This record gives sequence, structure tokens and C-alpha cells, in this order.
Amino acid sequence: MQAVLDIDDLLEYTDWERQQWLEWFRLHGAAPLEISAGPHGDGRFGKVGELMRHMFSAEKRYVERLSGLALTDTAAIPTNDVEALFRFGQQSRRDLRDFVKMLAGDEWDAEKEFKLMNSSVSATPRKIVVHILLHEIRHWAQIATILRFNGLTGNFHDFLFSPAMGGSFRPES
Repeated sequence: MQAVLDIDDLLEYTDWERQQWLEWFRLHGAAPLEISAGPHGDGRFGKVGELMRHMFSAEKRYVERLSGLALTDTAAIPTNDVEALFRFGQQSRRDLRDFVKMLAGDEWDAEKEFKLMNSSVSATPRKIVVHILLHEIRHWAQIATILRFNGLTGNFHDFLFSPAMGGSFRPES
């Protein structure tokens, strides 16, 4: 028997995850956005807010690449403003959802080639959309770890606790 995971399941989970983080950042303010992303990165993202902008930028730019559009310069999006970051994330998600809706059946598996940093990448839209969503999940886990190491905790963010694919989570008192 083959289990089927639909793109909509991962979209639903990451939408829920974003909402959880938006509420958390609204409660804690912009100060956590200024926390160092750590000394062992590749130098592109020095703070949590920069990592979040990168995460949303990747979503936006992959859709632009797949659509043959010019890439958006996201440098002007402030990394120390919770509302601005999440507005950008909402726009990038709308763009992704619109792109997914417009793809016809065989277009999902037609390889596309494009430049990424100093490399050429060839992949199907199906693979790239899955990558976009897994990329986000990985970075949210990274952000949660950074914040936890700085004494800031929050709710459970695991897929199991989300509304995606049904079920429920009710903490007992």
C-alpha cells in the first residue's frame, strides 16, 4: 500500500506553523528578531529576522524562477519588523498557492533549469515545491532552537500537533 502525502497537507501545516510563529512574535515583540543566528553559519544570516526573510524570500524567488519572472530584490524588507516580515510571508505564500493552482498535471513533472547562486539546477516543479515547504520547516526548527538556546520557548510546533491531515491535540491540565 502506498501512502499519499499531498502538497496541500504541507501547505496547511506550514500555514499553521506561520500563524503560530506570528502569534508568538506578536507576544514577544521584535527583540527576538535581533538574536544572533549563531557563529557557525555561512555568513548570510546573522540574526533570526534575516533567517526569516531568507525563508520567505526563497519561497517567493523559486516561484518567480519557475514562472520565468524577474527575481524580487528582498533586501528592503526589514528584518526587525514582525508585521513586515509576516506580510511578506503572506505574499510569498499567496504566490506559491497561485502557482500550484495553475500547474496542469504533466507540468508538475516537466524539468526546469535555472540558475541558483553560482550553479545550475534542473528539477521538476513538484520537487521544487516540496523543497520550498521542507526548506521552511527546517528553518522554523532552526529558529525554534536558536530561541530556545536564548531562553525563549513556545508552543509545540510538530506536525502531529497541527490540524493538517486531521486529528487533534488537547493538553491535559
